[in-house]
Amino acid sequence: MRLIVPLEIDPAVFDGWRKDAPVVDCGGETMGTTWHIRLAAPESFVAEELRSAVEAKLEAILAEMSHWRADSVIGRFNRAPGDTWLTLPRDFAQVLQAALDVAARSGGTFDPTIGRVVDLWGHGPQRRQAPAGPGEIAAALGQAGAARLAWEPETRRLRQPGGLHLDLSGIAKGFAVDALGVVLRERGIRHALVEIGGELLGMGLRPDADPWWVDVETPSSEAQPMRVALHGMAIATSGDYVRGRHTIDPRSGTPVDHAVAVTVLHASAMRADAWATALSVHAPADMRRLAEREGLCVRALFREGGRISEWLSPSLMALTAETDTAAAVG
Repeated sequence: MRLIVPLEIDPAVFDGWRKDAPVVDCGGETMGTTWHIRLAAPESFVAEELRSAVEAKLEAILAEMSHWRADSVIGRFNRAPGDTWLTLPRDFAQVLQAALDVAARSGGTFDPTIGRVVDLWGHGPQRRQAPAGPGEIAAALGQAGAARLAWEPETRRLRQPGGLHLDLSGIAKGFAVDALGVVLRERGIRHALVEIGGELLGMGLRPDADPWWVDVETPSSEAQPMRVALHGMAIATSGDYVRGRHTIDPRSGTPVDHAVAVTVLHASAMRADAWATALSVHAPADMRRLAEREGLCVRALFREGGRISEWLSPSLMALTAETDTAAAVG
């Protein structure tokens, strides 16, 4: 068993920490998956008030960024005529700015403008019975590309060049995890584990003074199980071990077939989400170089030479300890 632990504990987390705080769970459905929060309840905690705030925030995110909703902000942008300018809401603008940044830093293996290509492979609201053909893919790629966008971060104005479809599914879920962390902190809740569809954020400590431990899914016997202490960190995984080969290479417009599971730890769930996708598109050697250049904490499982190989980035190795038993942590 590998244990991933932070190099230091933030002393500020002990403000408001109580060893007798009750642990409360709440959850529901969102984004085609589920959300779950486990928290150390502060005094005067009201569960229903928190649930209402969480559901309101999730609904607001969907109303802006869900490409499954025709009336969402992203839906309106995708249908807008060429040379139309839209002023984006603040959350949408924050996600788009991060998406474009990762797109540039990754060499284009993360691209929020390939909505038409994603739809061709049946991952959008319109289901397809037949696989996409080369001509269709080429045409869809011709309408994509961040270079076609005109984006003004200061005014939050975005120009539709004509025919371009945004798809934020590789980053919006991570943003939603971060956003729920903000909802909690605004209500005096500083010690919690937030999860949406397998992407998690750990805040503070458990009442027993342990961090929030989570087990990383390890879909291969050729890799050691891994348990992470999520203290002020988030984790996201991309790959084909659960949903099949749904990650699209924005450069070719075709599904990625080598990435089993690429896991990224980051202070931001939004960034972890985007980087997990970007890294999983790269061939293993390129992925290693990119992760090292960016200083990312990464555990990657990928098909290479007829077997599944595992790689841990130097930044992750710096946080890694090994134990013979999982009983060392609760």
